[in-house]
Amino acid sequence: MTLAAYACDPARTRGRRHPEPPAPTRTEFQRDRDRIVHSTAFRRLVYKTQVFLNHEGDLFRTRLTHSIEVAQLARSIARPLGLNEDLVEAIALAHDLGHTPFGHAGQDALDECMAAHGGFEHNLQSLRVVDALEERYPEFDGLNLCFETREGILKHCSRANAQALERAEPGGVGRRFLDRTQPGLEAQLCNLADEIAYNAHDIDDGVRSGLITLEQVAEVPLFGRHCGEAQREHPQLQGRRLLYEAIRRVLSAQVYDAIAATQSALDAARPEDADAARRLQPLVCFSEEARSQSAQLKSFLFRNLYRHPRVTETTGQAQEVVRELFARYCAQPQEMQAGFAARADTPRAVADYIAGMTDRYALREHERLTGRRLLAP
Repeated sequence: MTLAAYACDPARTRGRRHPEPPAPTRTEFQRDRDRIVHSTAFRRLVYKTQVFLNHEGDLFRTRLTHSIEVAQLARSIARPLGLNEDLVEAIALAHDLGHTPFGHAGQDALDECMAAHGGFEHNLQSLRVVDALEERYPEFDGLNLCFETREGILKHCSRANAQALERAEPGGVGRRFLDRTQPGLEAQLCNLADEIAYNAHDIDDGVRSGLITLEQVAEVPLFGRHCGEAQREHPQLQGRRLLYEAIRRVLSAQVYDAIAATQSALDAARPEDADAARRLQPLVCFSEEARSQSAQLKSFLFRNLYRHPRVTETTGQAQEVVRELFARYCAQPQEMQAGFAARADTPRAVADYIAGMTDRYALREHERLTGRRLLAP
């Protein structure tokens, strides 16, 4: 792998919180990726909601398949830019490890429950997973990942939480939220790849579900242009093949735009190394036109899919499950697994416990504790 000067070099990593001897055949970022893939939290993603609940269909995206798609797109963009592919893959695969069951509905409900106890941020929770909650090694809690992987996982962070992180780890992953610098370019790239991935696959899942139609999406300029081009080149295309071809073209167009726009920004800024890039404005980007088109598509999906009555109906029930689990566990911590029940900070232990659940485990626990069965397949 040939790295550009501004890429994160595993030989110059800021290191791990607990020093370890190097692996004989892998770079530090390859090692991080492998630890993430073998983690319990990563396996749980297969039964965590992206948009549609897991029982609503076998072919809808889950947090796991979404993370894999983000990793693929991020690597495709990283290579021509000379960025570190192993690092972007590690960040992409780990970026949703802390997400709750039931997608954003679960996250919002848990944040509401934790309002008096510091709130809940799924990016911060992903960091908690890799720093503390995974239990795999005899010498330390968590996965003991490199600084560069950890800073990429922590995409957003409130100032209060950043200050708490800074007190615990001076100069660590919370510092940039206080001094307003950027993460490494690989982390910036994963943020953009995340947006590209969910816009595209939510179109696919939305049409598959019947909640939106191909004709509706074709009215959005970004999708409509590529759908029209596919139809002109292949007049016989229709239905699912037309949808897939249009999505493929949308993905390709956004990937190539991101490569060109980012390379232009890098050529203009000319950062000498990875730390120099952190001190500049964000450099991984779309062109202005592509950014505007992506925003239009996101707005369409928000109005027509994420706020569709069928989605919001299940959203309300999912939030009820989370709120009732939180209340019951706080009142009766012994109902949680022993390791969580024994912790002194009960509300945070409850949030960690619920956030780690899959959709189906949360539903089973809710039925066990309340005798009510919600969101049944």
